[in-house]
Amino acid sequence: MHKRALVVGLGIAGMSAALGLRQAGWTPVIVERAPQRRTGGYFVGLMTEGRRAARDLGIAGHLHTRNPPDGGKVWSLTRRGDREPGLGFLHQPGDPAAVVRGDIEAALWRSISGEATGEPVEVRFATAPVEIEDTGGGVRVLLEDGGTGTRYGEDFDLVVGADGLRSRVRRMAFGPHENYMRDWDAMICAFELQEQMPSFAAADSLISAQAGRAVWVFGFADRPPTVLLTYRTGDTRGQFAGSAVQRLRAVFSGMEDPVVRHALAALEQAPEFVFDSVHQVRMPRWSEGRVLLSGDAAWCPNLYSGMGATAALCGGAELGRALRESADDLDAALEAWESRLRPFITKHQRLARLKQQMFVPSSRPVEALRSVVLRVACTVRERRLAKQARAGIPA
Repeated sequence: MHKRALVVGLGIAGMSAALGLRQAGWTPVIVERAPQRRTGGYFVGLMTEGRRAARDLGIAGHLHTRNPPDGGKVWSLTRRGDREPGLGFLHQPGDPAAVVRGDIEAALWRSISGEATGEPVEVRFATAPVEIEDTGGGVRVLLEDGGTGTRYGEDFDLVVGADGLRSRVRRMAFGPHENYMRDWDAMICAFELQEQMPSFAAADSLISAQAGRAVWVFGFADRPPTVLLTYRTGDTRGQFAGSAVQRLRAVFSGMEDPVVRHALAALEQAPEFVFDSVHQVRMPRWSEGRVLLSGDAAWCPNLYSGMGATAALCGGAELGRALRESADDLDAALEAWESRLRPFITKHQRLARLKQQMFVPSSRPVEALRSVVLRVACTVRERRLAKQARAGIPA
């Protein structure tokens, strides 16, 4: 029997889901609200599970990684204005792969477009669902062409909502955002630099983390860095009033390090940037009948977890696996998909609270404790590397 699935969203989660569906013998159709595909993006550390999922989806050979040797040199900037050796995101266990979001999407797109496989997936840009009706034996979707305003109905066997944190599919099929989005009382701003910070090597990473606010510069082997500005606030809604750039200048005033000043100046020149509040999505179930959510729409672990892209790839790979194993029983397939993924997602949603303290400490005592922990970890790492070097073992 010919099975068709509507995938809403052309990001990492949506394209991963479409490839998983195609591997299971389904015909996916992707709709994307934007008029064209995004490129570029901010730093992503792809973890072991994400790289495995990329292999399962058949895109690993097309994924361009940008790791500096041994994770690169990281500098921690102190309140006194000193720089000292530090530990960055790429020094975590598991040897994360350094990419920007667009690198993952480009690898996925090669398979979606048919460039890598000769079998393109149908993609409709400037198109979004307006109504979703689960009829029991299928799903009736009312779609709207954003360019012409034309609306038309179409039938599918499954709908996959992979349309991000503020998912339209989730709102239509599961209820209001406030039922599932948990506010973390924090804000982020991410953007690309045109060149490295003055007085640092091209691939260096830099961290200035103080109580309640932090600046991270992520270095790459073969492209300019990306920047993350993040801060804590008790009023996330209020942060969107007025100019985001002026808001950030006010928040980071008093951090007189040249890196912070340069980052704020670069932000004003950036052609685009992401400025948003930080949330997690917690749901009791990720599917209802023949409507399924994946990626941030279902479980957003948030930026602090460092697992968003990895989890999105895993969602697509596992969906394909579950549908192949239970080809004639959709309910069983979706049940198996969720039961495999949920322990992994829950673990990393919980760990995100600890990681948030590493990204942006909540108080001066936590800031001091963080510095001590990182100095000890850095010393241990340097001794290990020196021992390996003496023994002739590659780092």
